[in-house]
Amino acid sequence: MNDKPWLASYPSSMQWDLDIKLTPVQQVLDDTVARFPDRPAIDFMGKGLTYGELGALTDRCAKGLQALGVGPGVHVGIFLPNSPHTIIAFFSILKAGGTVVNYSPLDAAKVLEHKIEDSQTDFLFTLDLAGLYPQMAAMLGHTRLKKLIVGNVAEMTAMPDAVAAKMKAAKETADVTWDDRHVTFASLLDNDGAYTRHPIADPADAIAVLQYTGGTTGLPKGAMLTHGNLSAACAQYTESTHYDPPLLEFGKERLLGVLPPFHIFSLTVNMLFGITLGAEIVQHMRFDPKAALEDIANKKISLFCGVPTMFTALISHPDTPNYDLRSLKFCGSGGAPLPVEVSQRYTAITGAEISEGWGMTETSPTGTFSPMHKSKPGSCGIPLPNIVIKLLSLEDPSRYVSPGEKGEMCIQGPNVMKGYWKNPEATAKDTTFDGLFRTGDVAYMDEGGYVFIVDRTKDMLLCSGYNVYPRVLEEAIYMHPAVQEVAVIGIPDEYRGQSPKAFVTLKSGAEPFSLQQLQDFLKDKLGKHEMVHGLEIRAELPKTAVGKLSKKDLVDEEARKRAATA
Repeated sequence: MNDKPWLASYPSSMQWDLDIKLTPVQQVLDDTVARFPDRPAIDFMGKGLTYGELGALTDRCAKGLQALGVGPGVHVGIFLPNSPHTIIAFFSILKAGGTVVNYSPLDAAKVLEHKIEDSQTDFLFTLDLAGLYPQMAAMLGHTRLKKLIVGNVAEMTAMPDAVAAKMKAAKETADVTWDDRHVTFASLLDNDGAYTRHPIADPADAIAVLQYTGGTTGLPKGAMLTHGNLSAACAQYTESTHYDPPLLEFGKERLLGVLPPFHIFSLTVNMLFGITLGAEIVQHMRFDPKAALEDIANKKISLFCGVPTMFTALISHPDTPNYDLRSLKFCGSGGAPLPVEVSQRYTAITGAEISEGWGMTETSPTGTFSPMHKSKPGSCGIPLPNIVIKLLSLEDPSRYVSPGEKGEMCIQGPNVMKGYWKNPEATAKDTTFDGLFRTGDVAYMDEGGYVFIVDRTKDMLLCSGYNVYPRVLEEAIYMHPAVQEVAVIGIPDEYRGQSPKAFVTLKSGAEPFSLQQLQDFLKDKLGKHEMVHGLEIRAELPKTAVGKLSKKDLVDEEARKRAATA
């Protein structure tokens, strides 16, 4: 049996057996600073930074962090939007010798508390935004968090006073209680940048980032992503764009950064890959289709990576025909399956083919890619360099199945995490008999090595590229005083990929409630990405022979409904 059928599908300009050198992640920036010191690095709200300036700011921030006590073994959180602060904070933490912990503004308070305690976060970067600062200010005093490093959007813009006044008038900023538990971002930079370097002996072992991902039960787990994992992922992405003639040129590209920076896809593709290319990263605080269209057209964006909902929004916007989007050279989609129709329409409008790939937090998040002009409808592509994908038998987990047969997708490569932080049991559970990582995706591989994902073994939904775990939603819904039983499943959503729908039975004598009333009840219990988008109240829910709620029956019922109305 050919154990690497994808080799026959590799473009002649690429190497699957690429010699990948594992390095400290901060070297990605240092190498580009040395190569392109005068090239634009960041474009943010009218202000630009060159790579030389960006490198100097990270050096100064690193020294400031070390003065606070950051060094090897110290974990520092990032709770930031797309702004220069994020890139500066990320690389300065690593240069100071610390470990990055990414936090999502979408998380509910109890999840933030869990991550702070579980990850042992002592310091955390944030901004004085109304949607950020109050959440973390509430963590001071009753978690282990010692200090908040607080910046403001205006300080990184071309007109700081005007921007600050405008944001204050719009009530977008929060009042900060300046005391000994708060440090200004600006004060961290007030030094000569001569930080103490901490050499990394083994990049494959040293943890660079704790990236939290949910489980099918319980609270999120921290994936230990090493310096080697992330530098390997960066090299894999770079090789996947190596065409003859060159598709992308070092020091000459512009990248539109709209993916939320706390997401692993954004971290690796927008930041690490973009910096490796020496690209100018045009940052948007949030994704707005009209603003994205304007910048693609006016700033001649050549590189754009996003989740399927973003591509759908761009092609569906009423103003899209008014913009020339032909500057785009490369577009990558991940986070959720990309509808074939969306891909085809996007290419027709922009002239740029979307390369669809698969990956996950635990794989940094590289996995597969679709070679340009060789993609297959419904497939997430072939393994990236140095990655091996096998399909574990669903009946016998001691063997793998042959191409064409369905099995659980398992992956091995230098990009695969070291394990789950402080959770060896979960690590062992998700490891095969011969050491591959079990992804929870059911797939098959064709004779050319292309992977087709058909189902999931883990009880997880993908909503707009975010992992959503039904049990978390169910536990929150069970808090409603009228709810007797609840089962949450994912239903197809043209825009989000999947949306959670709750099936509920009521307690005796309880009054029924609407979807809006349920959403109002859940508002402070769930993250925005987890919110229920469908509700059906029933007299009873289907159950298995042993009395368990049968989600399979609900999924089948929903499928029949869709088929009947198609």
